Amino acid sequence: MSRGIPEPKLTAVDGMIDKLTGAIFIFQIVVVVVLGTAGNVWKDTEARKQWYVLYPEEGPWYQLLIIPLRFELLCSIMIPISIKVSLDLVKSLYAKFIDWDVQMIDQETGTSSHATNTAISEDLGQVEYILTDKTGTLTENRMVFRRCCINGMFYGNENGDAVKDVRLLNAIASGAPEVIRFLTVMAICNTVVPVQSKIGDILYKAQSQDEDALVRAAAKMHMVFFNKNGNFLEIRSNASVIRYEVLETLEFTSDRKKMSVVVRDCQNGKIFLLSKGADEAVLPYAFAGQQIRTFIEAVEQYTQLGLRTLCLAWRELKEDEYQEWSLMFKEASSTLVDREWRIAEVCQRVEHNLDVLGVTAIEDRLQEGVPETIETLRKAGINFWMLTGDKQNTAIQIALSCNFISPEPKGQLLQIDGKTEDEVCRSLERVLLTMRITTSEPKDVAFVVDGWALEIALKYYRKAFTELAILSRTAICCRVTPSQKAQLVEILKSCDYRTLAIGDGGNDVRMIQQADIGVGISGREGLQAARAADYSIGKFRFLKRLILVHGRYSYNRTAFLSQYSFYKSLLICFIQIFFSFISGVSGTSLFNSVSLMAYNVFYTSIPVLVSILDKDLSEETVMQHPQILFYCQAGRLLNPSTFAGWFGRSLFHAVVVFVVSINAYAYEKSEMEEVAMVALSGCIWLQAFVVALETNSFTLLQHLAIWGNLIAFYIINWIVSAIPSSGMYTIMFRLCRQPSYWITIFLIVVAGMGPILAIKYFRFTYRPSKINTLQQAERMGGPILSLGSIEPQPRSIEKDVSVLSITQTKNRNSVYEPLLSDSPNTRRSFGSGAPFDLFQPQPRLLSSLSYSRNCKDN
Repeated sequence: MSRGIPEPKLTAVDGMIDKLTGAIFIFQIVVVVVLGTAGNVWKDTEARKQWYVLYPEEGPWYQLLIIPLRFELLCSIMIPISIKVSLDLVKSLYAKFIDWDVQMIDQETGTSSHATNTAISEDLGQVEYILTDKTGTLTENRMVFRRCCINGMFYGNENGDAVKDVRLLNAIASGAPEVIRFLTVMAICNTVVPVQSKIGDILYKAQSQDEDALVRAAAKMHMVFFNKNGNFLEIRSNASVIRYEVLETLEFTSDRKKMSVVVRDCQNGKIFLLSKGADEAVLPYAFAGQQIRTFIEAVEQYTQLGLRTLCLAWRELKEDEYQEWSLMFKEASSTLVDREWRIAEVCQRVEHNLDVLGVTAIEDRLQEGVPETIETLRKAGINFWMLTGDKQNTAIQIALSCNFISPEPKGQLLQIDGKTEDEVCRSLERVLLTMRITTSEPKDVAFVVDGWALEIALKYYRKAFTELAILSRTAICCRVTPSQKAQLVEILKSCDYRTLAIGDGGNDVRMIQQADIGVGISGREGLQAARAADYSIGKFRFLKRLILVHGRYSYNRTAFLSQYSFYKSLLICFIQIFFSFISGVSGTSLFNSVSLMAYNVFYTSIPVLVSILDKDLSEETVMQHPQILFYCQAGRLLNPSTFAGWFGRSLFHAVVVFVVSINAYAYEKSEMEEVAMVALSGCIWLQAFVVALETNSFTLLQHLAIWGNLIAFYIINWIVSAIPSSGMYTIMFRLCRQPSYWITIFLIVVAGMGPILAIKYFRFTYRPSKINTLQQAERMGGPILSLGSIEPQPRSIEKDVSVLSITQTKNRNSVYEPLLSDSPNTRRSFGSGAPFDLFQPQPRLLSSLSYSRNCKDN
């Protein structure tokens, strides 16, 4: 019911690589067409004049395609085929790093983190929205019965524990009928199975932690559910044993929001319907004339304390009424068409005229580290939405206690409610107007909506709700169904946000599968969510390390590896193109096929693969200053601008290698194979220094990979040069004995790396990024300087933003426009009050709109 069919997930990095690959392919086609045409023109005008070329005077028509096809073969390595293999390999290692992380092991249960999906680790570093369940995700899912209201009497308010309330215990001892019925419903209106241990204790196996808490509390109050045999169950009340036969079980669903059992008292043969569920699913079905005001007040009081509430009710069924209803129920249960809908309709026929017995209040405490985790991730610019099936007041109290929303006056909570289209429309317009008005105020504005109003908003006012979703950094959605959770994820994805959904139960599976990244918590509600998710963790607090450490490192490493793969392929390809200008534009290859194969497979693959060990900043620094995640969210390390830099670098290095090699060895000075080997050697030396320059933290393995690979290049070519039939016989031996060869290599390295080093030094010294500042502080071993000296100046917001209307969709000129900007203020604000607040706080709405999204109206 909750599980959908998961769609294949494409990361933002993969999408960018695909776009860059497409651009290189177009460039390749242009080069092939231009050079192929030029080659044919030269052949017809100049080549026939040269006696040594020996082109025939006339030939078949398809000879016009020979030169273009030669250039197609030469340029085919522009797009590195190995990039997919390399990325799949390193992504598998990213997943293993998550599995091996001892700091993400839950010491209480021994549960370690696990990466099921090995292809999307870098997306963790680009998360913008986290949509989280509440129960079992933010809370421990350890339910403890605390208070109750029975027949208008409140128990547990004084000492916070109804089980120890003297008045309740006296009422039980005296056999008060209302209290006994209340405890009976607590004990048997469930799917719990009692199991007797070897030492005689009764243990309960429950699918729901709420049911487990109620049964345990009833047992403590002398209503012990101790045996279940088939459809018969027994409870012990004081000294007597009462036996019931379970006739039907009306299971809980997220739509009905209650469950019931139909039982027969084996002593007197009477049939009873016992129900428990949400207040809105039980109280409206009380029998006419029953006063439920006290129960409504009890629900409000308990939810204000952040407690989970359930209403208990019962009614007696006559034999003929039950028999008639039972036939309908069995028919609905056996149907194959619209089974769930028909069962719900039949259940409604019997779940009415209820005698409401009371209200239970169950405590579910926050997990350790939840407030700190949310606060840290908020500083990283990540927005939070809570999607829960609980009541609104309960969700709000939990949200306040875990830093999800800020209390007045720092925060403002806006409510969307209503039972009709008009009411929801007016409420939605009011909230939108308030959002626009408060954009210039430094307030943390959030909105709260229940499932009914959300259903209307998604059906009739989707554009307006989508706009509201973009304007608000925080949302609390209460009483939502699994399908609504998935729809909310889809809305944010349609606005091109990277979403992460986290939950622990089966009702979270669709949301987890719909999100760009799904995280499941191996909790007390089973492993459904963990098995359906891309990543599973033991506790919510591990999400901080998963995103800030593993996600950020994975993105940084993938960005470098992918662009470097294009760089090394373009470098060798540009040299081939330059060589064609001095070889009659004939499409002749400077390098032999063995060298080209070894170039990608052996000479340039190993050094870059060890970049998976590179860390630009230590884990401690990253965790202390989460604001630097912005560079990953904005795609600052992989975008058209950075790729243009690598493209230019490959072109520059190709010019250096070609010019120096040709002037030192070409024409009558040496053989063509020697020129090719000098040029290839220059490429390998340059790439070794490029990898070394881009590496931030060296390890022994990285040194071995970079410099050992350089030595291996010479060893391999010495071996090949010793083989007479290789076509390179004695070439490497002759070159290595020539001082001119080493001088040429030295000139290539100096000319190629000198300007790169100068630019890098200038940027690091005079225009350092926030990451450069942290790197410098790490190297110096001192404290981080105050941010007054590195904060960017706030931008004029009015120039950047136009207010959205309900019918107006947001446009952006380029999908990657903010990636090319130098100012971090093109994104949403990251909150204030951080010890290392990298970015000037900006008003929430306007800074979010400056990075305008192309929202698709569904």
